[in-house]
Amino acid sequence: MIDVTDATFETEVLQRSMTTPVVVDLWAPWCGPCKTLGPIIEKVVDETNGQVVLAKINVDENPGASQAFRVQSIPAVYAIKDGGIVDGFMGAQGEDAIREFVATLLPSVEDLATAELLAAGDEASLLQILEADPGHPEAVTMLAALYVETQRFDEALALLARIPESDLTRQLAAQARLGAEAAAGEHAETEARLEALLDQVKGDDDARQEFVDLLEVLGAEHPNTALWRRKLSTRLY
Repeated sequence: MIDVTDATFETEVLQRSMTTPVVVDLWAPWCGPCKTLGPIIEKVVDETNGQVVLAKINVDENPGASQAFRVQSIPAVYAIKDGGIVDGFMGAQGEDAIREFVATLLPSVEDLATAELLAAGDEASLLQILEADPGHPEAVTMLAALYVETQRFDEALALLARIPESDLTRQLAAQARLGAEAAAGEHAETEARLEALLDQVKGDDDARQEFVDLLEVLGAEHPNTALWRRKLSTRLY
């Protein structure tokens, strides 16, 4: 159990719920039903051994969180997964009802099996996940990274096409298109290649794609990346 404030709500509830379901108990010291419900929720959630987290929010001290849930009365309890509300109820409930509520948040047998395969992280394990769920984002990116590392670039690109684009997929795709030698190059070599491509980017689609891929490999943290992006924009527009 954690006591959450307006200041910690983003981290302790929304961000945490991306990996572990969070039960939010909105209560106040003057609320009689809250005193009855609170210990029941604490007991049931504690029995999940960390598979579900309980976040208690005192609405008197944390009006921001209360407003976020548009609370009309308390006790109010919400289940949060992947940053969003998936279930909830108001008023006191018995232990059986609370157990049913929390049980819906527990990982299924399939979820646990997938987690074990992801933890193994080898090609056979990741392929097993993708046989059941061809678009599993984490399995796709992990396997694509393995394929890039072993220079199976076409296979990596085909895999990445299954899922929506993200910062990670863009970087992996760039590495696959560039090939091992360019993707593993030193930053000085990468910037030298960017300079060589600069005059070609406006009229040559292949040169422009290579330039963009090299920027992905260079990385957003590199101090010259923003400069090269400005140079590209100047040449194109």
